Amino acid sequence: MKILGIETSCDETGIAIYDSEQGIIADALYSQIELHEEYGGVVPELASRDHVRKTIPLIKQVMQQANCKKDDIDAIAYTKGPGLIGALFVGVGVGRSLAYAWDIPAIGVHHMEGHLLAPLLEEDKPDYPFVALLVSGGHTLLVDVKALGEYQILGESIDDAAGEAFDKTAKIMGLGYPGGPALSKLAETGRAGTYKLPRPMTDRPGLDFSFSGLKTAVATLYHNSDKDEQSLADIAHAFQEAVVDTIYIKCRRALEQTGHKRLVVAGGVSANVSLREKLSELLESKGGKAYYPRPKFCTDNGAMIAYAGYARYKAVLEGSGQFEEPAIRAKPRWPIEEL
Repeated sequence: MKILGIETSCDETGIAIYDSEQGIIADALYSQIELHEEYGGVVPELASRDHVRKTIPLIKQVMQQANCKKDDIDAIAYTKGPGLIGALFVGVGVGRSLAYAWDIPAIGVHHMEGHLLAPLLEEDKPDYPFVALLVSGGHTLLVDVKALGEYQILGESIDDAAGEAFDKTAKIMGLGYPGGPALSKLAETGRAGTYKLPRPMTDRPGLDFSFSGLKTAVATLYHNSDKDEQSLADIAHAFQEAVVDTIYIKCRRALEQTGHKRLVVAGGVSANVSLREKLSELLESKGGKAYYPRPKFCTDNGAMIAYAGYARYKAVLEGSGQFEEPAIRAKPRWPIEEL
């Protein structure tokens, strides 16, 4: 079985083909970073227009790369939500239209379910149940995953998501856009213990996150610093350490609360080396294991959508799922617990 996946929820156009026997056999990703860089953030209208320009050419590229014709594709999966409404409609419209023309099923995929399932693309994949940490520029979620489609949110960000806090902090420090990777790189040369920042909401019960106050604390540090290279590196290190420690504490609580021994970590921030090391140590100390997607599948991509579409299609064939009515609809707001 071969599934074509289309991802257009924000500022990256991702296309991939998942084969049930071989895994991902072709994928392509186009990032709009240069397009939005001068604005310091994603401009929704520009994102939508660029998806219109890139989606069909990338589909042709991936089909050629996989040596596939339209008759080889069994279904098309596309990101239905959540995301930017205009950007979503590009993928929804293309996915539904191609499926109609090719006379095959079309499957609307939840963007965060795509991230949640991304580690299952790897050879070493987790079994259900597990705790999932979905940590990106738009989301910070802890989810109790009992089975495909059986999700309970344990905690979430009440203001800035972790990735958003990385980018905004980098912007405060003049590191450009998107600044998260640049801040993490700078933190490598920072000195531990030079600055002490708060670990938000860890001094009270619960699994929700808040990074807005941490960002404000960094802004105060930055404006009172010498702003030389070492000072900036020390601030970056203190910020990253605070975010990682906060996530570590919340994940430990989630594992204790659920009793699970497996932790899936996905989303753009899951590529952070310091976070991976800390969470892997946590799971090892508990006799469990942490699972991650390969770095190229941490950010938004078509591979995770193709795989999620396959999982949903398989559930239909096994009698535990069903296809939705054939309509071009996007859901910019879509709680994962509704699945």
